[in-house]
Amino acid sequence: MLEQHLKKIFQLSDFRTGQRDIINTVLAQKDALAVLPTGGGKSLCYQFPIIYQNKLGIVISPLIALMKDQVQSLTQKGIAAGCLHSGQSEDEKRKIFSDISQGGAYILYLSPERVQKEGFQKWILQKDIALFAIDEAHCVSQWGHDFRAEYAELKILKSLRPDIPILALTASATPTVLDDIAKNLQLVNPERMVHGFYRPNLYYQVETCTNEDEKTGWLIQALKQFPEGRVLIYCGTRKMTEELSHDLQNRFAQVGHYHAGLSTKERTETQQAYINGELRLLVATNAFGMGIDQPDVRLVVHYQMPANIDSLYQEMGRAGRDEKDSTCLMLYAKKDKGLQSYFIQNSTATGPIKSLKWKNLEALVAYSETSECRHAEILTYYKDSQRLKKCGHCDSCDPASTRKIQEMTLAKSITSSFKNIVKKTKQNLDNAALTPEQEERFQTLRRWRKEKANELDLPAFVILADKSLRDLAQKNPQSLEALGKIYGIGEAKLEKFGWDILAELKK
Repeated sequence: MLEQHLKKIFQLSDFRTGQRDIINTVLAQKDALAVLPTGGGKSLCYQFPIIYQNKLGIVISPLIALMKDQVQSLTQKGIAAGCLHSGQSEDEKRKIFSDISQGGAYILYLSPERVQKEGFQKWILQKDIALFAIDEAHCVSQWGHDFRAEYAELKILKSLRPDIPILALTASATPTVLDDIAKNLQLVNPERMVHGFYRPNLYYQVETCTNEDEKTGWLIQALKQFPEGRVLIYCGTRKMTEELSHDLQNRFAQVGHYHAGLSTKERTETQQAYINGELRLLVATNAFGMGIDQPDVRLVVHYQMPANIDSLYQEMGRAGRDEKDSTCLMLYAKKDKGLQSYFIQNSTATGPIKSLKWKNLEALVAYSETSECRHAEILTYYKDSQRLKKCGHCDSCDPASTRKIQEMTLAKSITSSFKNIVKKTKQNLDNAALTPEQEERFQTLRRWRKEKANELDLPAFVILADKSLRDLAQKNPQSLEALGKIYGIGEAKLEKFGWDILAELKK
């Protein structure tokens, strides 16, 4: 019976590992705490019971963009779904409540903040609800890597509706975190289902680097080895994210950046551009990743080490969601530990939480410096019951793999000179004031960039950075050859925008 519904509604022939057990638990009206690997099909675990029972299901999700993506995917399948968020008009909200009032299956996505509203709490008391699903449930725990205070308040759901099962889902949680999730959500004798942290389609690799030139050399080599599929490059700071993105734009097409310091509009546009394929390479902080379900990410690079193994595992897990072979490369430098130490020292966390952060950082350092199987290190950290001696899918166990990023000495030397040129150019551009004529030229180019960005539905910085516009305004090139010497204009941008830029400069 379940398989029939699976094929009819979701066009799937069979359940993935763990999905059936989780679904049966929820259908039996029991609370469930489930851990599935990134790409393991967590969404189906709550979507299926809602449709099967033909009731309303409420899903708590941390990101508006994620909610919108899920709703779009479901409606394309003919499944009734909607999301409530701050960016909606009152008419849009009324339409959702009207659709729900018709009865039948409906998947409603909410932010954790909305659950705290008195009007909403009164509303759910009156509804026939299949389940409450808490996505990214590690956010509930102070011991988790991405604790959010608003998630801790979701315990109100069990108080309001003790008759409704709660399904808490995450891709990464230690036993300590799972205990905390169950306690904070007030789950009643929850079934715990942990279904594997081992992802053999991912090749784990760590390279120790002494300086930025070495890191960039490895990165460029990695990008050359993976000319197809999407790429995610993680940095530890907003500044490094922007600088690295601008540097890469000189060498590669379809490069963008993402961090929490961008406006909501810029973040939304960038994420959409990445999903749609207008951007292939995205340089980001940890602000980008949660809920991202792009199947063809072939390469994830940690240009700087993250805070802990939980973050590393989550972010590496963005690769290979279509179960095809992909590579996860971390570029490790001793000073990266110093950056994360600075973050811990200056955090407002309590003593026990801070102690845990230090412990988790040391665990990541150990992972980075080990000569043992890296997949086994991950399994040990999460106390996964599966044991490995030699996985065959990491640089320790299979250093000759075709998935391993190969070092190129030439790439390093080229990169070194390239970065020096870029650095010098940046300094010159930052320090030089524009003449009135140059300022007018700069503003003309900004208007052109805005129009082009709107035309292509891309963030403006993806077209050209401000530093590139300043360089254009100052040098006023009149040929494609001269244009190619402008900061931030490589072959790809020259081919795509060269003639347009020259036309603007001649106005």
